Amino acid sequence: MSNTIGSSLDVVVVGGGMITHDQILPSLYQMQRSGQVGAIKICALNSAPLRELAQSPRLTEAFPDCAFEPFPSLDEPPEKIHPGLFQDVIGSLAPRNLVVVAVPDHVHDAVIRTALEHDQHVLAVKPLVPTYAEAARIETLARQRGLMVGVEYHKRFDRRALDARGLYRAGRFGRFQLGEARMIEPYYYRHSNFQNWFTKENSDPFTYVGCHYVDLVYFITGLRPVEVSVRGVEGTFPNGNLGYLWSTGQVVWENGAVLSVLNGLGYPDRGAGMNDQGLTMYCEGTDCGAILQHNDQFRGVSHGYVDDGPEAVFRYVSPDYLRLVSWEGAGQKPIGYGYDSIEAIATAAMRVNRSGDGLPDEEALAARQRTLREIDTQGLLATPANSSINELVTEAARLSIAAEGQYARIEYGEEPSVGLR
Repeated sequence: MSNTIGSSLDVVVVGGGMITHDQILPSLYQMQRSGQVGAIKICALNSAPLRELAQSPRLTEAFPDCAFEPFPSLDEPPEKIHPGLFQDVIGSLAPRNLVVVAVPDHVHDAVIRTALEHDQHVLAVKPLVPTYAEAARIETLARQRGLMVGVEYHKRFDRRALDARGLYRAGRFGRFQLGEARMIEPYYYRHSNFQNWFTKENSDPFTYVGCHYVDLVYFITGLRPVEVSVRGVEGTFPNGNLGYLWSTGQVVWENGAVLSVLNGLGYPDRGAGMNDQGLTMYCEGTDCGAILQHNDQFRGVSHGYVDDGPEAVFRYVSPDYLRLVSWEGAGQKPIGYGYDSIEAIATAAMRVNRSGDGLPDEEALAARQRTLREIDTQGLLATPANSSINELVTEAARLSIAAEGQYARIEYGEEPSVGLR
């Protein structure tokens, strides 16, 4: 039997929340316009977030020529919950299409494994899963079936990060020794669906957004983290749920370097930036110092508005993550590394498919597996095989924050493990 599939991907998105609205769906719509993506289905627990997506003024203005199929349907009562519906929707896909996992971190594993068991490629928002053991099982299952699993660490596609990676690995910065990263998300996150799942037992600011910068330092330097300490500051969400609303962490790297990471859900909603984020890395040469500094919430663009709209009157604007802008077609198109990241993972899945086209089953699988190894080795896309340091750091951080900041050590080897020091 020969293996040949279409040149585009049909897509199922599981999760209809903020990241789907802000980044995933605009990116998929643009790829649909270009013929890289076919049908788009979005599945959520209930109809309410799907209705918001379908009626979003931002999306309908930018993409008047695009649409998705909602599951459950929009006429379903919003109070009716469909916890297992994602399994049926994923099951409706023909093999080797794409499932986008955009649900809370602690339920990633069930959705990813369902997708792989139905022979689907996977694009997952970061972090992939909370533990290394889960990541290892995903890696094994994906490799056995010749399927792509990409973790959407979009900061890797920021041109500043790509440039820094090349320069660091060429020796221009010397050796990383000390660094500081920060990502403080808006206060209004506390009033969103975060208050229903971002609780102490499920997540914290370090593992949710701090992971971006841990991954970025690894991406730039190639150094592995060996110790993690995270201290959380507890607070109460508007609905009464208890969560870690602030955190401070330290990551020790295999060369002895230390990265301090500040995170939280508390940047002023009316502040000049959408958040506060950036990275500073101090490095050493033979007899000199070096520095790499990215101020990521201020990209050299400021706007002052005449109205008191949903944004602040004065606003730092980042045109680099994702903006919707005029283009030669209908509506608007997305630009920025948020789009580049989605497109890169989707096109990698298409590349895996093409490598097995027209070949008998066993030869097609072997060809897809070779392509997956090439993607893993290149290291630009985060995969379970080449970025499991992130799951180890997440696991270590969760141990540490529960132990009020005690250091957790990461042990590498044939079976990496994490334990309190």
